[in-house]
Amino acid sequence: MGAESRNTLMVEDARVLSHDAFPGDQFVMRVQSPKIAALAKPGSFVHIRCSDSLEMRRPLSIMRSNANTGWVDLLYKATGFGTQQLSQRQVGDNLSMIGPIGTPFTLNPERPRALLIGGGVGIPPMVFIASEMQSGDWKPLAILGSEVPFPFTAEPSRTLVPGMPDGVIACMPLLEQWGIPSRLTSLQGYPGCHEGYVTDLANTWLETLNDEQRAEVAIYACGPHPMLKAVAQLAQTWSLPCQVSLEEFMACAVGGCAGCTVEIVTDSGSAMKRVCVDGPVFNAATVVF
Repeated sequence: MGAESRNTLMVEDARVLSHDAFPGDQFVMRVQSPKIAALAKPGSFVHIRCSDSLEMRRPLSIMRSNANTGWVDLLYKATGFGTQQLSQRQVGDNLSMIGPIGTPFTLNPERPRALLIGGGVGIPPMVFIASEMQSGDWKPLAILGSEVPFPFTAEPSRTLVPGMPDGVIACMPLLEQWGIPSRLTSLQGYPGCHEGYVTDLANTWLETLNDEQRAEVAIYACGPHPMLKAVAQLAQTWSLPCQVSLEEFMACAVGGCAGCTVEIVTDSGSAMKRVCVDGPVFNAATVVF
């Protein structure tokens, strides 16, 4: 039974609809959570109670949601005790969730050539953005990187992406089904993937655009801090607007404890902002990495 907190923050008992395991201790969980699904936006996340015996919740990015049928997809990696407990949950189990939390991405239709850059567990928000760009005049390209096997079975893309190096053809099948081009990167030698970082491949693609095409580009990114720092530098090099979703450890996730603060440059000087509610999405140019 859900209870409303503030006007857009819900506390809801979510029922597990499916729970699929992938190599690298990665899991994709679909939960029935109609109130959260109705309000979720790209970049928002949930704070989930992983086990009845574990009071401390864990923040997980929302990968997809369906407001009509009320489900939410979550991709996570079981790296600690909490997420390991979560990985044991079965179809039919109920999980307490708070969400959707945080400041989401702001999509800019004046720059329809969206460059979506996701690394590791930073992939989910990029999938969510892509789902919002299936219609209209959007021309997105997703570049996704991972140093463990991807949480999906990569396939050769049937979509030509001008500017991609020869042999870089691996894609995310879900995005391919949506008609959204994607390319994969890794240092692990996975077939069809670019051998390098996401920013390397993004820079290669940007170099092939003319000035008019680059004027249509905006960057959206989520991933580990070193990757986001490199993305911010890339955006600065090409004078492109860039939004990044930061990853931080969180306790309360609703702004009360201030345990997830980061330094942000504001008009009035440097300030400490809470990733959970002031973010997780920030203008990359304002983040002190």
